[in-house]
Order: sequence, then C-alpha cells, then structure tokens
Amino acid sequence: MFSADYTPFFESVLFEAFGKDVEVNKYQFLGGGCINNAVKLDTAMGKFFLKWNDSKQSEEMFEAEANGLSLLIDKQAITIPHVIKYGNNNGKAYLLLEFISSAYRQKNYWERLGGQLADLHRNTHSYFGLHFNNFIGALPQSNEYLPSWVDFFIEKRLKVQAGLAYYNGLVGKDLLKKMEKLYEKLPSMLPEEQPALLHGDLWSGNVMVDSQGLPCLIDPAVYYGNREIELAFTQLFGGFDDDFYYAYQASFPLLPEFDKRVEIYNLYPLLVHVNLFGTSYLSGVERVLKRYE
Repeated sequence: MFSADYTPFFESVLFEAFGKDVEVNKYQFLGGGCINNAVKLDTAMGKFFLKWNDSKQSEEMFEAEANGLSLLIDKQAITIPHVIKYGNNNGKAYLLLEFISSAYRQKNYWERLGGQLADLHRNTHSYFGLHFNNFIGALPQSNEYLPSWVDFFIEKRLKVQAGLAYYNGLVGKDLLKKMEKLYEKLPSMLPEEQPALLHGDLWSGNVMVDSQGLPCLIDPAVYYGNREIELAFTQLFGGFDDDFYYAYQASFPLLPEFDKRVEIYNLYPLLVHVNLFGTSYLSGVERVLKRYE
C-alpha cells in the first residue's frame, strides 16, 4: 500500500503550510486509524502529524476536525494538538497537526484527566448543538441548535442514526417502532442541564499521553450537549481508570442516578457503530430497547 515514495507530497504540504521549502528527513506511517492514512514527519523544523485521504468528503471532515480542535484549544482546559494547516494538495485532502510525543503516564494522570474534562464541561452555551456540523467517525453529525437536550438527542442523534441504519438495510421497521416508543419515554427519563462543551467522541483510543506524561485529547466530534452522554461513552468500551471518574465527580458532580441513564446515552455510539462497522453491534441496541418496552 505504501511502496511509493510520498516525500514529494509531504514536502508539498509543508510548503503550503509554511510558505517555504521544508525537507522531510524521514517519515513513519502510523496505525490506529480506520478511515485515513497517517504519518509522522521528521523535518528540519521539527516533527509533525499528517493525515490524508483521497475522498472528496475528507476535505469537509478535516475542516470540521480542525475547527473542533481549535475550539477545544481556545478553552484551555486540556492539552489538544495544535492545527497547522488543512486543505487539498494534488487531489488529496489533508490535515497537518502538531506531533504529540508520548511519555509514561504521571501518577496523577487519570485524576488530572477527570478534573480537566470537568473544566471543559463547564464551558456552556445557550443552546444544544454547535455553529457548524461535523462528523462522528466518517458519518455526518448534525449540530443544528435546539433549546432542549432531549429534543436534540432524539432528533439530531438517535433518529438520524436509526434512520440511516434502516435506509442501509441494517435494521428493520420493528426496531424503528421500538425506538419511537422509547422517544416518548425519554422526556421523563433524561434530565435537562445547561449545555456543556463536549469532546464528542471520548473513547480510550482518542486519549493520549503527552511528552510530560499528561492527558491529551485527539479526534473530536465537538458540540454542546448534556455532559452525561460523554461520561456514558467512556464506559461503553472501557479503558478509563476509576480515579478518572472519582476526580470528575469531585470537581463537577453528576446528577443523581446517572448510572441508570448510561445505557440510554450509549444507544447513540452503538448505532454509529452499526452504521460504520455492521450489525454485530445491534445486540447492544436491542438489549436496551427490550428493557424499556
């Protein structure tokens, strides 16, 4: 796949970013992504992270990601890689970022992450949503503003993903009907809080250790939502230490009985995974729907 010499492409991107020739001394392809190509660039100006894709949609994805990263950086709550440049070079959409070198976690790493996430969530807005749409994985994510969290969660999250799964033949009408019944119950089940600025895709794969052994977040899908959905998603696939949750609660306590709402919130990422990766994730959706029939 990577037998060709990509140096001319990399150096062309760097020229666009800095307005001068920047020689690539060496590069290393990086794994972990399921959508884009990614590489670490070693240059005379330092190290950079570059990801790119030949897809036309990737231009929109990288612009939205860059805007999301910049929004998070502006809040100064947690380390976020700085955006250097995004664009299209010779038919390849790309995003050039600061390269985050990793070290061993400091002893207070998880407590630090919990407190920093609480600080991020203290950033609020008048409405749920965001002033631009973005993506969750490769799927478009609508962030049209709504005043009610329950309405936003139903209309802009659950209905969109359930409808897409039905359109693609991954679920039948029976599941849509069960979803509709659940929608009727959600106003009495989910609390309304002030909108909180969310990372939006907070699973363990999007949490890094920086060069100082401290937390760093990558690959956001930002919007203002109920912070409970963010904490719920961290529990879906695991990987977060108990100290993370204790520190968050100590800094910004969640409303009572949050644990009873976790599986409701995680219907959204589960449906996203159904649409991205197939029906093996459907059992989790069906289990929740059966519980609330």
